[in-house]
Amino acid sequence: MTQSSFKRLLVGITGGIAAYKTAELVRLLVRQGVEVRVVMTQAACQFITPLTMQALSGRPVFTDLWDSRIDNGMAHIELTRDVDAILIAPASADFLAKLAQGRADDLLSTLCLARDCSLMVAPAMNRQMWENPATQRNMALLEKDGVLTFGPDCGEQACGEVGLGRMLEAETLLEALEASLQPKLLAGKKLLITAGPTFEAIDTARGITNLSSGKMGYAIARAALEMGAEVTLVSGPSAQPPPRDATVVKVASAQQMLATVMANLAGKDVFIAVAAVADYHVLHPSEKKIKKDAHTLTLELAPNPDILANVANLPDPPFCVGFAAESENLIEYAEQKRRRKNLPLLAANLIQDAFGGDESELVLLDDNGAHPLPRASKNTLARQLLSHMARMLPQKTTKDRNAN
Repeated sequence: MTQSSFKRLLVGITGGIAAYKTAELVRLLVRQGVEVRVVMTQAACQFITPLTMQALSGRPVFTDLWDSRIDNGMAHIELTRDVDAILIAPASADFLAKLAQGRADDLLSTLCLARDCSLMVAPAMNRQMWENPATQRNMALLEKDGVLTFGPDCGEQACGEVGLGRMLEAETLLEALEASLQPKLLAGKKLLITAGPTFEAIDTARGITNLSSGKMGYAIARAALEMGAEVTLVSGPSAQPPPRDATVVKVASAQQMLATVMANLAGKDVFIAVAAVADYHVLHPSEKKIKKDAHTLTLELAPNPDILANVANLPDPPFCVGFAAESENLIEYAEQKRRRKNLPLLAANLIQDAFGGDESELVLLDDNGAHPLPRASKNTLARQLLSHMARMLPQKTTKDRNAN
């Protein structure tokens, strides 16, 4: 199970139908080992009960500024003193106005004013309320005050209308929370990443592919976004959800992936080749479905292009990171690949860890030797890989690259 970077989080719930999403968020946070304290407004209690949130968080829920369970009677002070952050989800238009104006007329608004930690909000309201100039003025003021905003999302709303104002889904909010803690080691950098398998057509219904799920490449794309990078993700067929804020280009074959990579390479600081590209393609795929019969089917195969080698051998290549999956002699074979392709950094793992699972082990290979990363979630490994890479990057920026 992935461990969150947060240890203690105070979750504030205001009046809105999106409170049901907060229940799921609290469940996910607790599963990741976070100590969650819940504070609810009186309006929030009309949508979801304190008992529900107590059952999910495993801790008492607070709703009253004058709660006697706090020994010194100062719940608005004591509840925030040892938490990493406060998240208001959902944050209603009324509560956002309170925060912007510095009002403190209930427990949640008072502890937000008296806090000694970061404050984050996940807005949730009808689209007209979100678009109202007053709400937009309040949001601009909160941003100026250093309050982090997650969302809102666009889509169907409880009122039946469609537009901006939906609160982010629980899993998306969880990703945003983790991203808020990541150091912006890649701010100003532009990354091009490949992920997933390729599919080489045999006929209109069949093809050659592999077991790559795309999880590692997508995790690296998300981690790069967390660290402040601008990300273009070139993905083969994968069921992974596209990372928010990344430019995602879907391809099928190795030839398509190569063409897309070369078309998107200009101005990129880093190229990370995570995709499991098929080694061969069918020379003459059938334009119709091949009918099954009792005869042996022979396919003529030709080698696919080496996308990483094509990029690494350019006159002025970006910083290139490769991946290698081996069944044996991991470090020996991976280091041979790194040197053969003249790569500054290569991540290697065993084939049994490479495809499908949520956890893996990696060994990072560079000119200074081997750097093992112990078994962890692919999200954690992605952050560790990018942190290692960030220390290796030249200080040259994308602007400098374009000027050369």
